[in-house]
Amino acid sequence: MTETKKKQIRLVAIDLDGTLLNPQSEVTERTDKALRAVLDQGITVIFATGKTYSAVAPLVERFGIKAPCICVQGLVVYNGDGRIMHQQVLSPAAARQVITYAEDRGFFALLYSGARILMRTRNQEVEKTLFTRYHEPVPETVGALQNVLDSVPINKIALVGEPRAVKALRWQLNAQVGNLVRLMQAGVPQMVEVLPPGTSKGTALKALLKELKVDPVDVLAIGDAENDLEMLQLAGIGVAMGQAEQRVKDAADFVVASNAEDGAAEALERFVLGIEPETEQAAESAPEPDTTEEASA
Repeated sequence: MTETKKKQIRLVAIDLDGTLLNPQSEVTERTDKALRAVLDQGITVIFATGKTYSAVAPLVERFGIKAPCICVQGLVVYNGDGRIMHQQVLSPAAARQVITYAEDRGFFALLYSGARILMRTRNQEVEKTLFTRYHEPVPETVGALQNVLDSVPINKIALVGEPRAVKALRWQLNAQVGNLVRLMQAGVPQMVEVLPPGTSKGTALKALLKELKVDPVDVLAIGDAENDLEMLQLAGIGVAMGQAEQRVKDAADFVVASNAEDGAAEALERFVLGIEPETEQAAESAPEPDTTEEASA
């Protein structure tokens, strides 16, 4: 028995896109089975995602999750019944500066407010991405985004554009307002996200663990992107997906298969259920030894 199996996991914190969900944004049969087996053992499962609660709710219902849910990069934490427990917001002044700077340079801005997404005008390409791939709610068209900042709490801003331009924008914004916000990319090269300073999924998880009286050493965290770093580092066992960038893998204790190869199921099986998937699969797929005279010749 390996050292990892000796740990008593009491809580699993798991990212969704790129982790629990495969590249088609689906939960595979193997992952479904593994997650249900974890829940059947009475272990708490917390979804930790950049998504809004509207996009997460179907999964909460599917698996009967009763635990809190970390949404919008840790900026909005929900009770098991879908009510907001805690939330953090951007200062209107910082949000205004970011929106104006980005829009003047041709980037498309989306404002996240709880379960709502706001945008200036319709953008079919952005809407298609949100609906088809991430199952987010229909964005609301509100006109000039600066006009809503004093009346609507904004958790984060997503700025969308061509990947190379987005990378440059991140650098430019960091130089201008880096002390007022946190800039992050969550595995989507066409998007940079603007968060309140000092916030992350890991920060939200740390606060939840204190409330739930769970020691971080008894936590398994699974993720694939920059926004999962603090969560992986906090947990007793931090697991990176096989397709994660190198710095995420470096921050993790273990690396499993990619989300196209049931990596999340592998992590749950190995570190919670006490199964060594690769060993079992290898044994099952090994050919029967050939004992004929020809084979021994």
